[in-house]
Amino acid sequence: MAQRSELGEFLRTRRARLRPEDVGLPDYGGRRRVPGLRREELAQLAGVSAGYYTRLEQGQSPNASEAVLDAIARVLRLDEAERSHLRRLARQKAKARRRPRPERLRPAVRLMLDAFGDAPALILGRRYDVLAWNRAAHALLAGHLPYEAPDQPGERPNIGRLVFLDPHTRELYADWRTKARDTVADIRVTAARSPDDPGLTGLIGELTVHSPEFASLWAAHPVQDCAVRYTREFRHPLVGAMTLNNEIMELSNDEGQRMAVFTADPDSPSAAALRLLTDLAAEKAQEPRLKSVR
Repeated sequence: MAQRSELGEFLRTRRARLRPEDVGLPDYGGRRRVPGLRREELAQLAGVSAGYYTRLEQGQSPNASEAVLDAIARVLRLDEAERSHLRRLARQKAKARRRPRPERLRPAVRLMLDAFGDAPALILGRRYDVLAWNRAAHALLAGHLPYEAPDQPGERPNIGRLVFLDPHTRELYADWRTKARDTVADIRVTAARSPDDPGLTGLIGELTVHSPEFASLWAAHPVQDCAVRYTREFRHPLVGAMTLNNEIMELSNDEGQRMAVFTADPDSPSAAALRLLTDLAAEKAQEPRLKSVR
């Protein structure tokens, strides 16, 4: 993924969402060739020359100062996630491509996952593959898939593919559009951190080709860490509506891996539904054993 193109695309999308009057510039009417602020207008407001800003947008000014980046962020009204994304893109330098190491789940992480018991929990890899899940997470998110799927590297469920290409997942989220946007925004952050990861680039290309919704959202360049969304509304086919808290934690000893955990508020209808779901999952897990006894 060309970092120069990423930086220019990001800045253009942010210029496009502002009108001259939004930032105190006079609007003389008439048709503008481009939506939003022109490069020259942004440069004027940020206190830099138009030529300098153009070179920055083209990725030709890798040594832009913090003061310049902050001024541009201020004019564009970027939030904190967008400011961090701007700095990352502006500072990114070309790196020698190296073959990424296969993702493995440490035994201690597996034990930690199992310790969550009835609380749905799963481990996500750096390319959004599900490296492991407990029975409750499998039942919540993908009971239509084999429970053992994460144990097979070539068959691992992928959150991006599930959200955009799997009909079950589309029906599972009550507000699928918000979930879809959050997923794209998080992939944007990850892609900026790992611009030369061929697996991640391949995933983005696949989703762009096969999902018009992904392609449209990707072009809008949303930026946000998915950890900021603390609750999700579900419409589960077995237990109905649930509102669950969603916490996502970085695994500091495992580069790029994260743990996601879902909980329900105590004594709530969602807690009762989640208990029922985990009971059903436990019964399903016992079925092969009962058949073998018979």
